Amino acid sequence: MRNVVEPPPLAARVARTGGSPVRDILAVTSRPEVVNFAGGLPAPELFDHEGVAAAFRDVLAESSGRALQYATTEGEPGLRAALAERTTVRGLATGADDVLVTTGSQQGLSLLAGALIDPGDTVLVERPCYLAAIQAFAFAGARIVAVPGDGDGVDPGALDRLAAAHRPKLFYSVPTFQNPTGRTMPLARREAVAEVAARRGLWLVEDDPYGELRFEGERVPWIASLEAAADRTVLLGSFSKVMAPGLRLGWLRAPGALRRACVVAKQSADLHTPTVNQLAAARYLADRDLDAHVRTVAAAYGERRDALLGGLADALPEGSVWNRPEGGMFVWARLPDGEDSGARLKEAVAHDVAYVPGAPFHSDTPDPATLRLCFVTHTPDEIREGLRRLGKVFR
Repeated sequence: MRNVVEPPPLAARVARTGGSPVRDILAVTSRPEVVNFAGGLPAPELFDHEGVAAAFRDVLAESSGRALQYATTEGEPGLRAALAERTTVRGLATGADDVLVTTGSQQGLSLLAGALIDPGDTVLVERPCYLAAIQAFAFAGARIVAVPGDGDGVDPGALDRLAAAHRPKLFYSVPTFQNPTGRTMPLARREAVAEVAARRGLWLVEDDPYGELRFEGERVPWIASLEAAADRTVLLGSFSKVMAPGLRLGWLRAPGALRRACVVAKQSADLHTPTVNQLAAARYLADRDLDAHVRTVAAAYGERRDALLGGLADALPEGSVWNRPEGGMFVWARLPDGEDSGARLKEAVAHDVAYVPGAPFHSDTPDPATLRLCFVTHTPDEIREGLRRLGKVFR
């Protein structure tokens, strides 16, 4: 009988990082009868199906050889130019060479982690924080330190103290309609964050997948557009929330040396983002009015937010609190002390309704009483039915 030797174990970082609790919840709540407040899924009925299909048809009819061929790692020149123009119009002067096209903005986070983080380096994040960012930095071996804040976002004083104490490589933030809280950082606080980064010598990673989904209030300038942050801010963007997530198209704008390092990292990851998707997106931007489409989507999302906010008082336990975001996709709620939203999730799913417990969004001590509710995936009537079911669980 021959000796059989087990293959080597998986890398330690795999066990250390683990999977995504949000993706696990989606896997068990995919039944069509479930009113799902858990996923950050755009409303599929609001996709511009005709416009996207026409863009693909035209690209394949007119330049199929190019569309089906390899492309440069940096991205298709036409798409990069269009992205640069959209960024410039929104207040941040940008050239096509400043942009790297990524396979979703999530890849941008992975590329930055690979380009910036050595095992043991410290990364500062918001408390609570976008879960996939925590995963990306943890997978790279980072030590993650959460910065406390309030309804206006991170506390600049706490950021300054923690930056001085830990000498981090970067601070990661979603300043506009944050995931998971939906909060938006005011301009004065963004300026204070930029000043801390300049004084303490750290990179800023500004993730903005939701910023165009504003349905009330005035737009707040990017941190990347502030003078103190100009040489140290990476801006991440995405078509997932405004065009279609299935395209897997994102981008990053970064200072030259860091952007070039991300290009090298991307070459080893996937060589380049699919050519046909890039060309179709560029064609869509040339032939259609994406801004008008986004305004339509945002208006619908505003109605859905109102439907959710209008019924939370009857659905959640007395003493619960929640915020009122001016855009984006999420409402953040906190149940009374002693409640555990994670412990109640199984019962909620049994009533064909789901949400995401807040604990996984904390990189430090979790708050079990918190939960995230996505209000964009369902119609107002479906939202009201979901709240009725939620009330059976909590009331």
